[in-house]
Amino acid sequence: MTTDRLLLLAPRINETGLQLLTAARRRGLRAHTARSWQVPEELRGPGPAHLYGGPLFADAVGQDLGVATLEAPVDWLAALPRELTHRHVECTTLAEARRLRRPAFLKPPVDKLFPARVYPDGSGLPGPDALDDDTLVLVSDIVAFRREYRLFVLDGAVHTASRYAVDGALDVAPLGEDPDGREALAFAADVLSACAEGLPSATVVDIGPTAAGWAVVEANPAWASGGYACDPDRVLDVVLRAAGPATEVAAADRPYCRELPAVVR
Repeated sequence: MTTDRLLLLAPRINETGLQLLTAARRRGLRAHTARSWQVPEELRGPGPAHLYGGPLFADAVGQDLGVATLEAPVDWLAALPRELTHRHVECTTLAEARRLRRPAFLKPPVDKLFPARVYPDGSGLPGPDALDDDTLVLVSDIVAFRREYRLFVLDGAVHTASRYAVDGALDVAPLGEDPDGREALAFAADVLSACAEGLPSATVVDIGPTAAGWAVVEANPAWASGGYACDPDRVLDVVLRAAGPATEVAAADRPYCRELPAVVR
């Protein structure tokens, strides 16, 4: 990878961002944190670019940087077989979700348009004056994960992984220090063997054990995901592929490119 490459991070940098800055600079990349939601003039240039930040940052600077950001299909989780989720999950519209009259876990598939949490019913979701009726929502049966693990996936295999929660509370540990670490990797291999063709080549998948067995929590874009106790250098490998030059996107990854808006300044 040539050293004229730029890695631009969102202004509100987190711990993972700091780790990526260090790892990228160690490789000789030009790694910088943006001062605002724009590409700094002094960093514009002909060199290839990558980014790390949330969906709003990707939408704000992606086209200016010439970056393609990969993400799983919005209905990926809902399309998984029941033996990989141990719950009913559907992808529907906000208009339909508002009609729910039972408790459910509700979340936007990618963008954080409203809080992801358990709702008593659909009446607590944003109204049509706040979000369009056709906004997509994932509706899931409520399930408790005893532990949760983050997998950074590259080319259909786990590239690095970490525990990040125990009984719903943040509890970070390297996979080698977790009693269920080997089981996590074994289940991850099963998941990726069954459905890697439905994911981009660089992504994040979260998994964990439930009372009914191991299950997929969700998929997330690598360019917007925390690394927890994952190896920062290996996280960087996945991030660089997941949000890199649009001219370098492999044909198999093109269906997973996020549609980035043209921003008028």
